[in-house]
Amino acid sequence: MLQVIQQRIQVLPDGRVPRMEAAAFLGRAPKTLAEWSRLGLGPKPHRVGGRVFYFLCDLQEFVASGARESK
Repeated sequence: MLQVIQQRIQVLPDGRVPRMEAAAFLGRAPKTLAEWSRLGLGPKPHRVGGRVFYFLCDLQEFVASGARESK
């Protein structure tokens, strides 16, 4: 049986999602996303003012494709 979990996440008006929210969206820990970034895996991160964000469309594409590398 497939269980669907709905999670509310904060999406900024330009489509950016903070790392904590992106991790929740992907069902991973924020440190996992940081490690993926270091290794060149996972969705592409973007730095703005020293903070890391992900675009929601990139997160959705990552989930849909099962991709393992940053583009």
